[in-house]
Amino acid sequence: MAETSQHGHRADVVDILTTDHREMLDLLRRIPDTTDPAERRDLADAVIAEVMRHAVAEEMYVYPAMEEHLPQGAEEVEHDKKEHDELVTVMKQLEDADSADQAFLDLVRQMTDMLSHHIEDEEAEQFPKLRTSIPADQLVDLGTKVDNAKKLAPTRPHPHAPHSELFHKTVGPGVGMVDRLRDLLTSRNTN
Repeated sequence: MAETSQHGHRADVVDILTTDHREMLDLLRRIPDTTDPAERRDLADAVIAEVMRHAVAEEMYVYPAMEEHLPQGAEEVEHDKKEHDELVTVMKQLEDADSADQAFLDLVRQMTDMLSHHIEDEEAEQFPKLRTSIPADQLVDLGTKVDNAKKLAPTRPHPHAPHSELFHKTVGPGVGMVDRLRDLLTSRNTN
């Protein structure tokens, strides 16, 4: 059954990515509110997994659509990929940090700031352009592809992995499978 947006129509890629944004920021904002290191780690692991799934799905389907349909789409995609690289670096540091330390909270704040900036760019500039440049039925189809990609995407940061559609479509599902197995074996929270 097709997902429905808050406006009553079938959810398109913009609806889906915007919902992801709200959920990721909510998880990040909850981390400093708890003093329990185990809960902090669970929240951080969940947001890292969600950001990774979201970023991979964007790189597989949204960025190629931006390059094809938006004026200066290629430049916008390169900018977004650079921001994804920066986020991956911070997420890797966060993954390795002790959740009881102040440095962990500093990384959470840094990630929140970076992600908020990235989201603002997408929602204020790119998403409206997508809605005016791509027919509604294609945006819904793109949303379905993004949802499906997120189910197979990696859940952990891989700083040396390329941010390319081809890599994510060929090697990415295998990396994602290994990540999900590691998550299961270590009881890592990725929901």
